[in-house]
Amino acid sequence: MPNSETSPRNDASLLGYAGLLPQLVAVLLYWHGGEWGWIALAGGFAYAALIFSFLGGVWWGQALASPTAPNWVYAVAVLPSLIGLGLFIPWTLGWAWPEPSLLWLGLILMASPLVDRALGLGSKSWMRLRWHLSLGLGLLTLVLGIMGLLARSSVAIA
Repeated sequence: MPNSETSPRNDASLLGYAGLLPQLVAVLLYWHGGEWGWIALAGGFAYAALIFSFLGGVWWGQALASPTAPNWVYAVAVLPSLIGLGLFIPWTLGWAWPEPSLLWLGLILMASPLVDRALGLGSKSWMRLRWHLSLGLGLLTLVLGIMGLLARSSVAIA
């Protein structure tokens, strides 16, 4: 049986993986087409941005709980919320959205465990879970953005 001090609890891991389901549903809804397409794109962006913001809170909490945490983590921990907000601004200005923002958000999510690694506060099993979840959500977010771009370009061609 895994040591509870070094491994995420099974229920936490299962809930973490279940957290990929909303983005998977968004991809499937968009792929199905129809009137749910825009809702899938916007909802997929909102979900990914919320999860990214949550990660900032995790970093903040880990830093508060560890006397050895570097001071820079507090500045980095607020960036996910600001980045999510910044990626939403193009919509308010009438620019191309949400596909470019989905692409950026997907890439940033995929790189986010690098912050955890730099903090050095998680166990190996925690880092494995972080990589799995961040790569999963990041890839699903990228797929959603690419699908939207492809559909947008095929409409422009037609």
